[in-house]
Amino acid sequence: MSRRRFLGGVSIAAVGTLGYARFFEAERLQVSHHTVPLAGGARRPLKLLHLSDLHASGIVGLDYIESALDRALAWSPEVICLTGDFVTRHLAQADEYTRLLRKLSAAAPCFATLGNHDGGAWAGGHGGHADIRWISEILRNSKITLLHNTATRWSAGEWSLQFVGVGDIWAENFEPDRAFRAAQASNDQPTILLSHNPDTKDAMATHRWNLMLSGHTHGGQLRVPWLGATPFAPVRDQRFVAGLHRWNERWIHVTKGIGSVFGVRINCPPEFSCLTLA
Repeated sequence: MSRRRFLGGVSIAAVGTLGYARFFEAERLQVSHHTVPLAGGARRPLKLLHLSDLHASGIVGLDYIESALDRALAWSPEVICLTGDFVTRHLAQADEYTRLLRKLSAAAPCFATLGNHDGGAWAGGHGGHADIRWISEILRNSKITLLHNTATRWSAGEWSLQFVGVGDIWAENFEPDRAFRAAQASNDQPTILLSHNPDTKDAMATHRWNLMLSGHTHGGQLRVPWLGATPFAPVRDQRFVAGLHRWNERWIHVTKGIGSVFGVRINCPPEFSCLTLA
């Protein structure tokens, strides 16, 4: 084979891979199911929908996001948690985004925390919002409870849960001590912690929580076939890139997210996560 043919073949393969990653894999939405034993079987199962990294942008359109949310809501969750990165940088269609996010709050109580793209030091230095006022208003108008370094309690039948949300560590508004001061100590009430970046687990090891919900990683966005390696996952601890994991007698769940930053995923399709608390 001539050098020209070889390089031509490589170029065609590269273009084909990028085309697949952009126009097929990036929107090949999947669903993951996990059962999290929080109550030792003492209560009926509770359906919690975990969503993250919607990344609304010129690449990840609101029509795709709305379709993903509609599919997720078909599971009929009893409570919904969103763990940040609602946009990539800026969003012109705030009213339309509010409309589709209201679908979530109309279906079940919703609790959210923010990611590094939503506002703060990191976003301000990367072409995004330097503060979180804009996203706070969208969530407020969407009737989604934003837990920004604070906590709240929620009950449904025999379930009584405490939700604690912290700011993002890259955004430099991560204040776990403040968040847990707002929480109430209870040995029999499970505490669910919302933290965009799973690397924050170590900074919160001394606080009491049972399940941490995170996103941020996009599952690695590129997962090496057969090896499963995720060389581009933006976390220090590569054990917590996707899925449900046991850590220090607690649970950590990291969802792959619905959107992406560049509209490209390879061997790592987007997902919404259905958690059954038992």
